Amino acid sequence: MKHQMRVHSSGKIRGGMKHVFPAFPRAVGVIAGAMLASVGLELFLMPHGIVVGGMTGLSALLALKTELRLGLFLFLLNLPLLLFHRNNIHWSYGIFTVMGVLVFSLGTLVLHPYPSLIAEPLLAALIGGVALGLGLGLSLRFGGALDIAEKAVNQFRYGRLSPERILLLLNCLILIGAGFHFGFLQALYSIIAYLSAFEAIKLPVQGTRLAQTVHIKSRHCAVIQEELLRYLNRVAVYRQEPTGTGNENGIGILECQCHRLERSRFISVVHQCDRESEITFDPKD
Repeated sequence: MKHQMRVHSSGKIRGGMKHVFPAFPRAVGVIAGAMLASVGLELFLMPHGIVVGGMTGLSALLALKTELRLGLFLFLLNLPLLLFHRNNIHWSYGIFTVMGVLVFSLGTLVLHPYPSLIAEPLLAALIGGVALGLGLGLSLRFGGALDIAEKAVNQFRYGRLSPERILLLLNCLILIGAGFHFGFLQALYSIIAYLSAFEAIKLPVQGTRLAQTVHIKSRHCAVIQEELLRYLNRVAVYRQEPTGTGNENGIGILECQCHRLERSRFISVVHQCDRESEITFDPKD
């Protein structure tokens, strides 16, 4: 059964209560996810030359090619992208992401001297991929991130290429690069690890309401549509066309999808267009 939460321009929230993790448990969850992900990388995947996708996979590929430490590339590739997109993310997400990336980087540096826990590459790819995916998903579950490739790519659109296709292309290039550098068999192990991590990410966040349907009642629907697309890459469609003569005089209702971590930013963008607008969040069951 759905409940509604209505946000008015006065800042008051009516209806259901939002479940918010206190800061300390959230920090513990993000740190635990970062440590688990670093174990998957350094004690299973990296000793066998196995890489995955995203900034984590690109960092691993660069570390294996240059023989520099993995933690250095994890830090240098993730944090600049986070700073570049700081205006499009919620401040709490940014804080917990910085914390997670730092622990992730330090964890790989500490574990680097230790050998692989498993000598069989196929088993290492499966277990390492699952451990990495669980760590990434656990950090996401508690409001942070260890790999911000998807978040960064969502801000771009090149021609007919959607952000999802750009991310898929990036991951394919990383896996192809691993194949050219380490051989076909290692590329196969990398694909297995990537798929294992991709599926394992879903486990910690299963049942959580990451996405919500939002209804916006406003006299400036066209402007709100444009600004949401510009700043959040969110497409808002009309659920009810504006009444009266034109969007400026008539009241219409827009429907849009919003990630729960973007909620504050979403409200800010809408209220910059129309302080009198009414925003209703419908959490998905």
